[in-house]
Amino acid sequence: MSHTVLQSFKSGSSSPSNESQLSCGGEACEKCGACRDWLGLLVLVFLIAPCNGVFRFANYLQDHMVLQRAPQRAIIWGYGDASASVTLKMNDKIYTTMTRKEPTNALGADIWSITLDPMPEEGPFDIKVEETLSNGTLLTITLHDVLFGDVWICSGQSNMQMTVSLIFNATEEIANAGNYPKVRLFTASLIPSAVPVEELLGINLNWSVASPSSVGGPNWNYMSAVCWLYGRMIHEALGGRPIGLIATSWGGTPVEFWMPPSALHECNDTTSVQKNEIMTAQFTDRSFAAPPVNHSNLFNAMIYPFTRMVIYGSIWYQGEANAGNPTYACKFAKMIESWRQVWNQRTNGITDLQFPFGFVQLSTFTNDTRYIGGFPMLRWQQTFNVGYVPNNVVPKVFMAVALDLRDDPNGIHPRTKHDVGYRLSRAGLAVAYGQSVEFQGPIVQSVTYTSGGQTVNIAYTAVSSIELRNPAGFEVCCQGSQCSNDALWVQSSVSGKSGLTITLTVPSTCVGKQLYGLRYLWRETPCSFKQAAIYSGTDANLPSPPYIKFF
Repeated sequence: MSHTVLQSFKSGSSSPSNESQLSCGGEACEKCGACRDWLGLLVLVFLIAPCNGVFRFANYLQDHMVLQRAPQRAIIWGYGDASASVTLKMNDKIYTTMTRKEPTNALGADIWSITLDPMPEEGPFDIKVEETLSNGTLLTITLHDVLFGDVWICSGQSNMQMTVSLIFNATEEIANAGNYPKVRLFTASLIPSAVPVEELLGINLNWSVASPSSVGGPNWNYMSAVCWLYGRMIHEALGGRPIGLIATSWGGTPVEFWMPPSALHECNDTTSVQKNEIMTAQFTDRSFAAPPVNHSNLFNAMIYPFTRMVIYGSIWYQGEANAGNPTYACKFAKMIESWRQVWNQRTNGITDLQFPFGFVQLSTFTNDTRYIGGFPMLRWQQTFNVGYVPNNVVPKVFMAVALDLRDDPNGIHPRTKHDVGYRLSRAGLAVAYGQSVEFQGPIVQSVTYTSGGQTVNIAYTAVSSIELRNPAGFEVCCQGSQCSNDALWVQSSVSGKSGLTITLTVPSTCVGKQLYGLRYLWRETPCSFKQAAIYSGTDANLPSPPYIKFF
Protein backbone atom coordinates (compact mmCIF):
# COMPACT_ATOMS: atom_id res chain seq x y z
CA MET A 1 0.00 0.00 0.00
CA SER A 2 1.08 3.59 -0.50
CA HIS A 3 -0.19 7.05 0.22
CA THR A 4 0.05 10.06 -2.07
CA VAL A 5 2.26 12.64 -0.42
CA LEU A 6 2.74 15.97 -2.19
CA GLN A 7 5.27 18.43 -0.84
CA SER A 8 2.76 21.21 -1.25
CA PHE A 9 0.44 19.36 1.15
CA LYS A 10 2.42 20.17 4.28
CA SER A 11 0.27 21.87 6.90
CA GLY A 12 1.74 24.93 8.48
CA SER A 13 2.47 26.84 5.30
CA SER A 14 1.20 30.43 5.42
CA SER A 15 2.19 31.21 1.86
CA PRO A 16 1.87 29.50 -1.51
CA SER A 17 4.24 26.61 -2.08
CA ASN A 18 6.63 26.95 -4.99
CA GLU A 19 6.55 23.21 -5.54
CA SER A 20 2.79 23.33 -6.04
CA GLN A 21 2.79 25.63 -9.06
CA LEU A 22 2.73 22.78 -11.52
CA SER A 23 -0.37 23.42 -13.60
CA CYS A 24 -1.03 26.06 -16.18
CA GLY A 25 -4.13 27.73 -17.47
CA GLY A 26 -5.56 30.74 -19.22
CA GLU A 27 -3.80 32.31 -22.12
CA ALA A 28 -0.58 30.67 -21.01
CA CYS A 29 -2.07 27.39 -22.15
CA GLU A 30 -1.85 28.51 -25.74
CA LYS A 31 1.91 28.28 -25.32
CA CYS A 32 2.12 25.22 -23.12
CA GLY A 33 -0.99 23.21 -23.99
CA ALA A 34 1.11 20.25 -25.02
CA CYS A 35 2.36 19.86 -21.47
CA ARG A 36 -1.05 18.87 -20.22
CA ASP A 37 -0.89 15.36 -21.59
CA TRP A 38 2.05 14.50 -19.38
CA LEU A 39 1.59 16.96 -16.51
CA GLY A 40 -0.35 14.56 -14.30
CA LEU A 41 2.14 11.76 -14.90
CA LEU A 42 5.06 14.06 -14.11
CA VAL A 43 3.53 15.11 -10.81
CA LEU A 44 2.77 11.56 -9.78
CA VAL A 45 6.17 10.17 -10.81
CA PHE A 46 8.09 12.71 -8.75
CA LEU A 47 5.77 13.21 -5.83
CA ILE A 48 4.26 9.83 -4.95
CA ALA A 49 6.17 8.11 -2.20
CA PRO A 50 5.41 5.00 -0.16
CA CYS A 51 4.09 5.83 3.29
CA ASN A 52 2.29 2.78 4.64
CA GLY A 53 0.50 3.61 7.86
CA VAL A 54 1.61 7.25 7.93
CA PHE A 55 -0.55 9.15 10.40
CA ARG A 56 -1.68 12.37 8.75
CA PHE A 57 -4.56 14.64 7.84
CA ALA A 58 -6.19 14.47 4.41
CA ASN A 59 -4.03 16.62 2.16
CA TYR A 60 -6.45 19.56 1.90
CA LEU A 61 -6.86 19.85 5.68
CA GLN A 62 -4.16 22.34 6.57
CA ASP A 63 -3.14 25.21 8.80
CA HIS A 64 -5.08 28.46 8.23
CA MET A 65 -8.11 26.68 6.80
CA VAL A 66 -11.78 27.40 7.46
CA LEU A 67 -14.11 24.66 8.69
CA GLN A 68 -17.89 24.90 8.51
CA ARG A 69 -19.43 26.73 11.45
CA ALA A 70 -22.55 25.94 13.48
CA PRO A 71 -25.27 24.89 13.15
CA GLN A 72 -23.52 22.41 10.87
CA ARG A 73 -20.81 20.10 12.21
CA ALA A 74 -17.37 20.05 10.63
CA ILE A 75 -15.57 16.80 9.79
CA ILE A 76 -11.85 16.19 10.30
CA TRP A 77 -10.36 13.13 8.66
CA GLY A 78 -7.13 11.55 7.58
CA TYR A 79 -5.08 8.34 7.41
CA GLY A 80 -3.40 6.16 9.99
CA ASP A 81 -2.27 2.69 10.99
CA ALA A 82 -4.65 -0.24 10.87
CA SER A 83 -7.20 -0.38 13.70
CA ALA A 84 -5.47 2.37 15.65
CA SER A 85 -7.12 4.54 18.32
CA VAL A 86 -7.36 8.21 17.33
CA THR A 87 -8.10 11.11 19.69
CA LEU A 88 -8.86 14.71 18.67
CA LYS A 89 -8.54 17.62 21.09
CA MET A 90 -9.84 21.12 20.42
CA ASN A 91 -11.17 23.92 22.60
CA ASP A 92 -11.26 21.74 25.73
CA LYS A 93 -13.21 19.01 23.98
CA ILE A 94 -12.03 15.46 23.32
CA TYR A 95 -13.26 13.12 20.56
CA THR A 96 -12.18 9.52 19.93
CA THR A 97 -12.50 7.07 17.05
CA MET A 98 -10.69 4.16 15.38
CA THR A 99 -9.12 3.92 11.94
CA ARG A 100 -10.97 1.65 9.53
CA LYS A 101 -10.68 0.11 6.10
CA GLU A 102 -12.79 1.65 3.35
CA PRO A 103 -13.20 -0.22 0.08
CA THR A 104 -13.73 3.04 -1.82
CA ASN A 105 -10.24 4.22 -0.92
CA ALA A 106 -7.97 3.30 -3.81
CA LEU A 107 -4.88 3.76 -1.62
CA GLY A 108 -5.95 0.86 0.54
CA ALA A 109 -5.00 2.80 3.66
CA ASP A 110 -6.98 3.00 6.89
CA ILE A 111 -9.04 6.16 7.33
CA TRP A 112 -10.06 7.93 10.51
CA SER A 113 -12.86 10.48 10.63
CA ILE A 114 -14.20 12.63 13.46
CA THR A 115 -17.33 14.79 13.38
CA LEU A 116 -17.00 17.82 15.63
CA ASP A 117 -19.77 19.38 17.67
CA PRO A 118 -21.31 22.51 16.13
CA MET A 119 -18.89 25.42 16.57
CA PRO A 120 -20.50 28.86 16.92
CA GLU A 121 -17.17 30.40 17.93
CA GLU A 122 -14.96 31.41 15.03
CA GLY A 123 -11.58 30.81 16.66
CA PRO A 124 -8.75 30.66 15.74
CA PHE A 125 -8.18 27.18 17.15
CA ASP A 126 -5.46 24.56 17.10
CA ILE A 127 -6.73 21.05 16.41
CA LYS A 128 -4.53 18.31 17.85
CA VAL A 129 -5.01 14.70 16.78
CA GLU A 130 -3.22 11.76 18.41
CA GLU A 131 -2.86 8.16 17.29
CA THR A 132 -1.99 5.40 19.75
CA LEU A 133 -0.22 2.46 18.15
CA SER A 134 -0.56 -1.12 19.32
CA ASN A 135 2.88 -0.91 20.97
CA GLY A 136 1.82 2.14 22.98
CA THR A 137 3.61 4.73 20.82
CA LEU A 138 1.77 8.07 20.67
CA LEU A 139 1.86 10.08 17.43
CA THR A 140 0.61 13.68 17.26
CA ILE A 141 -0.34 15.95 14.36
CA THR A 142 -1.78 19.46 14.66
CA LEU A 143 -3.67 21.97 12.55
CA HIS A 144 -2.92 25.56 13.54
CA ASP A 145 -4.91 28.77 13.10
CA VAL A 146 -8.18 27.11 12.07
CA LEU A 147 -11.27 29.33 11.78
CA PHE A 148 -14.92 28.29 11.78
CA GLY A 149 -17.04 30.08 9.22
CA ASP A 150 -18.69 29.29 5.88
CA VAL A 151 -16.95 27.18 3.25
CA TRP A 152 -17.70 27.84 -0.45
CA ILE A 153 -16.61 25.78 -3.46
CA CYS A 154 -15.82 27.82 -6.61
CA SER A 155 -15.77 25.83 -9.85
CA GLY A 156 -16.25 26.02 -13.61
CA GLN A 157 -14.10 26.93 -16.58
CA SER A 158 -11.86 29.83 -17.57
CA ASN A 159 -13.94 32.75 -16.29
CA MET A 160 -13.85 31.15 -12.85
CA GLN A 161 -10.18 30.25 -13.20
CA MET A 162 -9.31 33.81 -14.33
CA THR A 163 -7.21 35.30 -11.54
CA VAL A 164 -7.42 38.60 -9.67
CA SER A 165 -4.16 39.60 -11.36
CA LEU A 166 -5.94 39.75 -14.74
CA ILE A 167 -8.99 41.90 -13.94
CA PHE A 168 -9.68 45.63 -13.91
CA ASN A 169 -8.43 47.36 -10.73
CA ALA A 170 -6.28 44.34 -9.90
CA THR A 171 -3.49 46.41 -8.33
CA GLU A 172 -5.82 47.99 -5.77
CA GLU A 173 -7.67 44.75 -5.06
CA ILE A 174 -4.43 42.86 -4.43
CA ALA A 175 -2.95 45.63 -2.30
CA ASN A 176 -6.03 45.66 -0.04
CA ALA A 177 -6.24 41.87 0.35
CA GLY A 178 -4.50 41.96 3.72
CA ASN A 179 -7.46 43.81 5.18
CA TYR A 180 -9.42 40.55 5.17
CA PRO A 181 -7.45 38.07 7.32
CA LYS A 182 -10.58 36.04 8.06
CA VAL A 183 -10.99 35.15 4.39
CA ARG A 184 -8.91 32.05 3.69
CA LEU A 185 -8.01 30.76 0.22
CA PHE A 186 -7.22 27.43 -1.41
CA THR A 187 -6.72 26.37 -5.04
CA ALA A 188 -6.65 22.83 -6.46
CA SER A 189 -4.34 21.79 -9.29
CA LEU A 190 -5.58 20.89 -12.76
CA ILE A 191 -5.12 17.11 -12.77
CA PRO A 192 -7.86 14.72 -13.93
CA SER A 193 -8.68 11.19 -12.84
CA ALA A 194 -10.56 8.37 -14.56
CA VAL A 195 -11.95 7.22 -11.20
CA PRO A 196 -13.08 9.08 -8.06
CA VAL A 197 -10.18 9.77 -5.68
CA GLU A 198 -10.31 10.52 -1.97
CA GLU A 199 -7.63 13.22 -1.99
CA LEU A 200 -6.47 15.89 -4.39
CA LEU A 201 -3.79 14.89 -6.87
CA GLY A 202 -2.21 18.32 -6.65
CA ILE A 203 -2.54 21.71 -4.97
CA ASN A 204 -1.68 25.09 -6.48
CA LEU A 205 -2.32 27.18 -3.37
CA ASN A 206 -2.27 25.75 0.14
CA TRP A 207 -4.77 27.19 2.60
CA SER A 208 -3.60 30.77 3.04
CA VAL A 209 -4.66 33.90 4.86
CA ALA A 210 -5.82 36.55 2.38
CA SER A 211 -2.83 38.71 1.52
CA PRO A 212 -1.32 40.39 -1.54
CA SER A 213 0.72 37.24 -2.22
CA SER A 214 -2.16 34.76 -1.93
CA VAL A 215 -4.75 36.89 -3.74
CA GLY A 216 -2.31 38.19 -6.35
CA GLY A 217 -0.69 34.92 -7.39
CA PRO A 218 0.47 33.94 -10.89
CA ASN A 219 -1.89 34.52 -13.80
CA TRP A 220 -4.41 31.70 -14.25
CA ASN A 221 -3.02 29.94 -11.16
CA TYR A 222 -4.41 31.67 -8.06
CA MET A 223 -6.56 33.30 -6.86
CA SER A 224 -9.80 33.04 -8.84
CA ALA A 225 -11.16 36.59 -9.19
CA VAL A 226 -14.86 35.67 -9.10
CA CYS A 227 -14.29 33.37 -6.13
CA TRP A 228 -12.30 35.98 -4.23
CA LEU A 229 -14.65 38.90 -4.96
CA TYR A 230 -17.75 36.91 -4.08
CA GLY A 231 -16.16 35.71 -0.85
CA ARG A 232 -14.81 39.12 0.14
CA MET A 233 -18.15 40.79 -0.47
CA ILE A 234 -20.24 38.31 1.51
CA HIS A 235 -17.58 38.37 4.25
CA GLU A 236 -18.08 42.11 4.62
CA ALA A 237 -21.88 41.90 4.40
CA LEU A 238 -21.96 39.18 7.07
CA GLY A 239 -20.11 41.34 9.58
CA GLY A 240 -16.67 39.84 9.05
CA ARG A 241 -17.68 36.18 9.31
CA PRO A 242 -14.79 33.86 8.36
CA ILE A 243 -15.11 32.62 4.79
CA GLY A 244 -13.20 29.70 3.28
CA LEU A 245 -12.87 29.77 -0.50
CA ILE A 246 -11.89 26.65 -2.44
CA ALA A 247 -11.12 27.31 -6.11
CA THR A 248 -11.25 24.20 -8.30
CA SER A 249 -11.77 25.07 -11.98
CA TRP A 250 -10.30 24.36 -15.42
CA GLY A 251 -10.55 26.58 -18.50
CA GLY A 252 -12.19 25.33 -21.67
CA THR A 253 -14.06 22.48 -19.98
CA PRO A 254 -17.67 21.46 -20.71
CA VAL A 255 -20.15 20.64 -17.98
CA GLU A 256 -19.90 16.90 -18.75
CA PHE A 257 -16.37 16.79 -17.29
CA TRP A 258 -17.77 17.94 -13.92
CA MET A 259 -20.65 15.43 -13.71
CA PRO A 260 -20.63 11.93 -12.22
CA PRO A 261 -21.67 9.19 -14.69
CA SER A 262 -25.04 8.72 -12.99
CA ALA A 263 -26.01 12.33 -13.71
CA LEU A 264 -24.94 12.01 -17.35
CA HIS A 265 -27.08 8.90 -17.73
CA GLU A 266 -30.11 10.80 -16.44
CA CYS A 267 -29.69 13.13 -19.42
CA ASN A 268 -29.26 10.16 -21.79
CA ASP A 269 -25.57 10.89 -22.33
CA THR A 270 -23.66 7.63 -22.41
CA THR A 271 -20.61 8.91 -24.30
CA SER A 272 -17.22 9.20 -22.65
CA VAL A 273 -15.84 12.31 -24.35
CA GLN A 274 -17.08 15.75 -25.31
CA LYS A 275 -18.01 16.01 -29.01
CA ASN A 276 -19.33 19.56 -29.22
CA GLU A 277 -18.07 20.89 -32.55
CA ILE A 278 -19.36 24.37 -31.77
CA MET A 279 -17.25 24.48 -28.63
CA THR A 280 -14.18 23.29 -30.53
CA ALA A 281 -14.64 25.93 -33.22
CA GLN A 282 -15.08 28.74 -30.71
CA PHE A 283 -12.03 27.91 -28.64
CA THR A 284 -9.53 26.93 -31.33
CA ASP A 285 -6.64 29.41 -31.25
CA ARG A 286 -8.79 31.88 -29.36
CA SER A 287 -8.68 30.74 -25.78
CA PHE A 288 -8.02 27.38 -24.14
CA ALA A 289 -6.61 24.26 -25.67
CA ALA A 290 -9.02 21.35 -25.23
CA PRO A 291 -8.16 19.62 -21.93
CA PRO A 292 -6.97 16.01 -22.31
CA VAL A 293 -9.77 14.63 -20.16
CA ASN A 294 -13.07 12.80 -20.59
CA HIS A 295 -16.53 12.97 -19.08
CA SER A 296 -16.58 12.86 -15.25
CA ASN A 297 -12.77 13.13 -14.97
CA LEU A 298 -12.82 16.51 -13.23
CA PHE A 299 -15.67 15.53 -10.95
CA ASN A 300 -13.54 12.55 -9.94
CA ALA A 301 -10.35 14.51 -9.24
CA MET A 302 -11.36 18.10 -8.44
CA ILE A 303 -14.81 17.81 -6.80
CA TYR A 304 -15.16 14.33 -5.27
CA PRO A 305 -12.17 14.70 -2.88
CA PHE A 306 -13.88 17.67 -1.21
CA THR A 307 -17.14 15.81 -0.64
CA ARG A 308 -15.95 14.50 2.74
CA MET A 309 -15.74 18.14 3.82
CA VAL A 310 -18.84 19.95 5.10
CA ILE A 311 -19.52 23.04 2.98
CA TYR A 312 -22.05 25.87 2.99
CA GLY A 313 -22.48 26.31 -0.76
CA SER A 314 -20.96 26.53 -4.22
CA ILE A 315 -20.61 29.06 -7.02
CA TRP A 316 -20.10 28.21 -10.68
CA TYR A 317 -19.02 30.04 -13.85
CA GLN A 318 -19.15 27.78 -16.89
CA GLY A 319 -21.05 27.27 -20.12
CA GLU A 320 -18.94 28.78 -22.90
CA ALA A 321 -17.70 25.30 -23.83
CA ASN A 322 -21.29 24.05 -24.12
CA ALA A 323 -22.69 26.84 -26.30
CA GLY A 324 -24.96 25.24 -28.89
CA ASN A 325 -25.52 22.07 -26.85
CA PRO A 326 -29.29 21.42 -26.59
CA THR A 327 -28.96 19.21 -23.50
CA TYR A 328 -27.34 21.78 -21.20
CA ALA A 329 -30.47 22.55 -19.14
CA CYS A 330 -30.78 18.89 -18.16
CA LYS A 331 -27.07 18.45 -17.50
CA PHE A 332 -26.70 21.61 -15.45
CA ALA A 333 -29.67 20.70 -13.29
CA LYS A 334 -28.48 17.11 -12.81
CA MET A 335 -24.94 18.25 -12.02
CA ILE A 336 -26.23 20.46 -9.22
CA GLU A 337 -28.49 17.72 -7.88
CA SER A 338 -25.74 15.10 -8.00
CA TRP A 339 -23.22 17.33 -6.23
CA ARG A 340 -25.74 17.97 -3.49
CA GLN A 341 -26.56 14.29 -3.12
CA VAL A 342 -22.93 13.15 -3.00
CA TRP A 343 -21.94 15.86 -0.51
CA ASN A 344 -24.90 15.09 1.71
CA GLN A 345 -24.23 11.35 1.63
CA ARG A 346 -20.46 11.55 2.21
CA THR A 347 -20.82 13.97 5.13
CA ASN A 348 -23.45 11.72 6.74
CA GLY A 349 -26.31 14.13 6.08
CA ILE A 350 -24.54 17.19 7.49
CA THR A 351 -24.01 19.16 4.28
CA ASP A 352 -27.43 20.49 3.27
CA LEU A 353 -29.10 18.34 0.61
CA GLN A 354 -30.12 21.64 -1.01
CA PHE A 355 -27.02 23.66 -0.29
CA PRO A 356 -27.02 27.07 -2.04
CA PHE A 357 -25.69 27.02 -5.59
CA GLY A 358 -24.92 30.25 -7.43
CA PHE A 359 -23.76 30.76 -10.99
CA VAL A 360 -22.79 33.48 -13.41
CA GLN A 361 -24.92 33.64 -16.53
CA LEU A 362 -22.70 33.74 -19.62
CA SER A 363 -21.15 37.10 -20.37
CA THR A 364 -19.99 38.05 -23.88
CA PHE A 365 -17.48 37.04 -26.57
CA THR A 366 -17.47 38.73 -29.97
CA ASN A 367 -17.52 42.52 -30.37
CA ASP A 368 -20.13 42.21 -33.14
CA THR A 369 -23.57 42.97 -31.70
CA ARG A 370 -25.23 41.36 -34.73
CA TYR A 371 -23.88 37.87 -34.04
CA ILE A 372 -26.26 35.46 -32.28
CA GLY A 373 -24.45 32.12 -31.99
CA GLY A 374 -25.02 29.65 -29.17
CA PHE A 375 -24.66 31.93 -26.14
CA PRO A 376 -28.28 33.24 -25.98
CA MET A 377 -29.87 29.78 -25.78
CA LEU A 378 -27.20 28.60 -23.36
CA ARG A 379 -28.03 31.55 -21.07
CA TRP A 380 -31.68 30.51 -21.21
CA GLN A 381 -30.77 26.90 -20.45
CA GLN A 382 -28.72 28.04 -17.45
CA THR A 383 -32.04 29.06 -15.88
CA PHE A 384 -33.48 25.62 -16.70
CA ASN A 385 -35.51 27.20 -19.52
CA VAL A 386 -37.42 29.47 -17.14
CA GLY A 387 -35.55 32.74 -17.71
CA TYR A 388 -34.70 33.53 -14.11
CA VAL A 389 -33.68 31.95 -10.82
CA PRO A 390 -34.57 31.11 -8.13
CA ASN A 391 -37.34 28.96 -9.62
CA ASN A 392 -39.05 25.68 -8.85
CA VAL A 393 -37.00 23.49 -11.20
CA VAL A 394 -33.91 23.34 -8.99
CA PRO A 395 -34.33 24.97 -5.56
CA LYS A 396 -31.98 27.39 -3.83
CA VAL A 397 -30.13 28.46 -6.99
CA PHE A 398 -29.09 32.07 -7.63
CA MET A 399 -27.30 33.89 -10.45
CA ALA A 400 -25.53 37.00 -11.65
CA VAL A 401 -26.51 38.38 -15.05
CA ALA A 402 -23.36 39.34 -16.97
CA LEU A 403 -24.30 39.81 -20.63
CA ASP A 404 -23.97 43.61 -20.38
CA LEU A 405 -20.38 43.50 -19.05
CA ARG A 406 -18.69 43.66 -22.43
CA ASP A 407 -14.90 44.00 -22.61
CA ASP A 408 -13.91 43.93 -26.28
CA PRO A 409 -10.10 43.58 -25.94
CA ASN A 410 -10.50 40.52 -23.72
CA GLY A 411 -13.29 38.86 -25.68
CA ILE A 412 -14.58 35.82 -23.85
CA HIS A 413 -12.74 36.74 -20.64
CA PRO A 414 -14.17 40.12 -19.59
CA ARG A 415 -12.09 41.84 -16.95
CA THR A 416 -15.24 43.36 -15.42
CA LYS A 417 -15.25 40.88 -12.54
CA HIS A 418 -16.04 43.38 -9.77
CA ASP A 419 -19.51 43.78 -11.24
CA VAL A 420 -19.86 40.00 -11.43
CA GLY A 421 -18.79 39.67 -7.81
CA TYR A 422 -21.23 42.37 -6.71
CA ARG A 423 -24.21 40.86 -8.55
CA LEU A 424 -23.43 37.31 -7.44
CA SER A 425 -22.83 38.31 -3.83
CA ARG A 426 -26.13 40.21 -3.67
CA ALA A 427 -27.93 37.13 -4.95
CA GLY A 428 -26.04 34.93 -2.51
CA LEU A 429 -26.91 37.15 0.44
CA ALA A 430 -30.59 36.94 -0.50
CA VAL A 431 -30.90 33.28 -1.44
CA ALA A 432 -28.15 31.59 0.60
CA TYR A 433 -28.39 33.78 3.70
CA GLY A 434 -31.98 35.04 3.63
CA GLN A 435 -31.05 38.71 3.79
CA SER A 436 -33.59 41.29 2.64
CA VAL A 437 -31.44 42.82 -0.07
CA GLU A 438 -32.26 43.69 -3.66
CA PHE A 439 -30.54 41.10 -5.82
CA GLN A 440 -32.37 40.83 -9.15
CA GLY A 441 -33.04 43.06 -12.07
CA PRO A 442 -36.60 43.30 -13.42
CA ILE A 443 -38.16 39.90 -14.23
CA VAL A 444 -40.83 39.56 -16.91
CA GLN A 445 -44.16 38.89 -15.23
CA SER A 446 -46.47 38.96 -18.25
CA VAL A 447 -46.60 39.81 -21.94
CA THR A 448 -49.82 41.19 -23.36
CA TYR A 449 -50.46 41.23 -27.09
CA THR A 450 -53.63 41.41 -29.16
CA SER A 451 -53.47 39.49 -32.41
CA GLY A 452 -52.92 41.91 -35.25
CA GLY A 453 -52.27 44.77 -32.83
CA GLN A 454 -49.57 47.41 -33.11
CA THR A 455 -48.15 47.22 -29.56
CA VAL A 456 -46.88 44.69 -27.04
CA ASN A 457 -46.98 45.39 -23.31
CA ILE A 458 -44.41 43.77 -21.01
CA ALA A 459 -45.00 43.91 -17.25
CA TYR A 460 -42.10 43.34 -14.85
CA THR A 461 -41.82 42.17 -11.27
CA ALA A 462 -39.08 41.59 -8.60
CA VAL A 463 -38.33 45.34 -8.41
CA SER A 464 -40.13 48.46 -7.20
CA SER A 465 -39.25 50.47 -10.30
CA ILE A 466 -37.50 50.02 -13.62
CA GLU A 467 -34.96 52.13 -15.46
CA LEU A 468 -35.27 52.28 -19.25
CA ARG A 469 -31.66 52.89 -20.26
CA ASN A 470 -32.25 52.67 -24.01
CA PRO A 471 -35.09 51.54 -26.29
CA ALA A 472 -33.20 48.77 -28.12
CA GLY A 473 -32.75 45.06 -27.53
CA PHE A 474 -36.25 43.71 -28.19
CA GLU A 475 -37.18 41.70 -31.29
CA VAL A 476 -40.35 40.10 -32.62
CA CYS A 477 -41.04 37.60 -35.38
CA CYS A 478 -44.24 37.22 -37.38
CA GLN A 479 -43.16 34.55 -39.86
CA GLY A 480 -44.70 31.55 -38.13
CA SER A 481 -42.68 28.36 -38.10
CA GLN A 482 -40.00 30.05 -40.18
CA CYS A 483 -38.96 32.02 -37.08
CA SER A 484 -36.36 29.36 -36.41
CA ASN A 485 -34.40 31.48 -38.90
CA ASP A 486 -32.83 34.26 -36.83
CA ALA A 487 -32.74 36.55 -39.87
CA LEU A 488 -36.54 36.85 -39.79
CA TRP A 489 -36.64 38.49 -36.35
CA VAL A 490 -36.97 42.29 -36.47
CA GLN A 491 -36.24 45.03 -33.95
CA SER A 492 -39.16 46.33 -31.90
CA SER A 493 -38.37 49.57 -30.07
CA VAL A 494 -39.69 50.65 -26.70
CA SER A 495 -42.21 53.42 -27.23
CA GLY A 496 -43.45 53.94 -23.69
CA LYS A 497 -43.07 53.15 -19.98
CA SER A 498 -45.65 53.30 -17.23
CA GLY A 499 -44.72 52.05 -13.77
CA LEU A 500 -43.43 48.50 -14.16
CA THR A 501 -44.75 48.13 -17.71
CA ILE A 502 -43.08 49.02 -20.99
CA THR A 503 -44.73 49.22 -24.41
CA LEU A 504 -43.16 48.01 -27.64
CA THR A 505 -44.20 49.24 -31.05
CA VAL A 506 -44.72 46.37 -33.47
CA PRO A 507 -42.64 47.01 -36.62
CA SER A 508 -44.59 47.84 -39.77
CA THR A 509 -43.63 44.53 -41.41
CA CYS A 510 -45.56 42.68 -38.69
CA VAL A 511 -48.59 44.96 -38.28
CA GLY A 512 -51.72 42.97 -39.02
CA LYS A 513 -49.90 39.65 -38.70
CA GLN A 514 -49.86 37.16 -35.86
CA LEU A 515 -46.70 37.50 -33.76
CA TYR A 516 -44.91 34.20 -33.33
CA GLY A 517 -42.37 35.23 -30.72
CA LEU A 518 -40.73 37.93 -28.64
CA ARG A 519 -37.13 37.98 -27.40
CA TYR A 520 -34.80 40.32 -25.51
CA LEU A 521 -30.99 40.62 -25.65
CA TRP A 522 -30.79 37.54 -27.89
CA ARG A 523 -27.22 38.13 -29.04
CA GLU A 524 -23.82 36.80 -27.99
CA THR A 525 -22.80 40.39 -27.20
CA PRO A 526 -26.09 42.30 -27.16
CA CYS A 527 -25.08 45.78 -26.02
CA SER A 528 -22.30 48.14 -25.03
CA PHE A 529 -20.98 48.06 -21.46
CA LYS A 530 -23.92 48.41 -19.06
CA GLN A 531 -26.17 49.63 -21.85
CA ALA A 532 -28.92 47.02 -21.85
CA ALA A 533 -32.43 48.40 -22.07
CA ILE A 534 -33.90 47.43 -18.69
CA TYR A 535 -32.37 47.79 -15.21
CA SER A 536 -33.68 48.05 -11.69
CA GLY A 537 -34.71 51.59 -10.89
CA THR A 538 -33.27 51.33 -7.37
CA ASP A 539 -30.00 49.51 -8.16
CA ALA A 540 -28.47 50.59 -11.45
CA ASN A 541 -26.15 47.56 -11.45
CA LEU A 542 -28.91 44.95 -11.67
CA PRO A 543 -30.01 44.34 -15.29
CA SER A 544 -33.02 42.38 -16.47
CA PRO A 545 -31.97 38.93 -17.76
CA PRO A 546 -32.44 37.84 -21.39
CA TYR A 547 -35.88 36.62 -22.31
CA ILE A 548 -37.75 34.70 -25.00
CA LYS A 549 -41.45 33.93 -25.41
CA PHE A 550 -43.40 32.15 -28.11
CA PHE A 551 -47.06 33.14 -28.49
